[in-house]
Amino acid sequence: MRTLFFGTPAFAVPCLDALHGISEIVGVVCQPDKPVGRGLTLTPPPVKARALELGLTVVQPTKLRTGEFGEWVKAQNADVALVVAYGRILPKDVLDGPRLGCVNVHASLLPKYRGAAPISWAVVHGEAETGVTLMLLDEGMDTGDTLAFFPTPIGPNETSGELAERVARIGADAVTSMLPRFTAGDLTRTPQDAARASSAPILKKEDGRIDWSLSAQRVHDHVRGMSPWPGATAQVGGKLLKVLATHVASASRESAAPGEVILADKGHLVVMCGQGAVELVTVQLEGRKPVRGVDWVMGRGVKEGDRL
Repeated sequence: MRTLFFGTPAFAVPCLDALHGISEIVGVVCQPDKPVGRGLTLTPPPVKARALELGLTVVQPTKLRTGEFGEWVKAQNADVALVVAYGRILPKDVLDGPRLGCVNVHASLLPKYRGAAPISWAVVHGEAETGVTLMLLDEGMDTGDTLAFFPTPIGPNETSGELAERVARIGADAVTSMLPRFTAGDLTRTPQDAARASSAPILKKEDGRIDWSLSAQRVHDHVRGMSPWPGATAQVGGKLLKVLATHVASASRESAAPGEVILADKGHLVVMCGQGAVELVTVQLEGRKPVRGVDWVMGRGVKEGDRL
């Protein structure tokens, strides 16, 4: 089986390894190197780094719609291309290049959470289950026919970062077990029900802002879903506060306003929400290191009655 691989971030690396174990990879396509860190050091994406370790050919096109890249894809004579978090929509000539088209490993149970950030939004919305869908790509945003589903529960305190690590491994197992069956013609294509579709747009920094008027459970889910990026944030004393971990609190004070600190002592830091309250377990004030919420209290960083 001759294959191409399209992918960019660390999430895609386990699937690259899985594909390497079952096929001849004739090319790996990822996005260009990007400047990273304060020094803006030009850094290869994780998929490129791993592909080079495996001795694979890597290409990093800046444009996909010139026709030239589509011709390159066709010239590789691949049976199928596997696409995992590549980060760009592929044009028709690229989709049609491999003999059997392009198969995508998507990190949700389609048609729910089509888009760039399905794991984060599933956590933010308090979903109890997500998973991986193996699907055929078309010119839409995750709208192609599905081939197989691999569900997994979401833990009540699991962050999107923790969930992504598990889902990446599930995706790799899906590639190993299902891609040979697909190339053998042993999987059924099933059209998606567009009426049941929901979107998972790319995350922006402003998505991290906490809305304290929401219920305690929804605030807790928001904090989990925004971890590790962009991080759940609030303002205190004119400074940015990252809320890194929370629990739904048993304490509450109905007379308090959303965002008001209702308990701040050596044992607890509790903030009122629209319904119920959350305990801030770990926080990080702008320019400081992460600390336990109670240590922030004891360091006189916050007190009862303050508003976040």
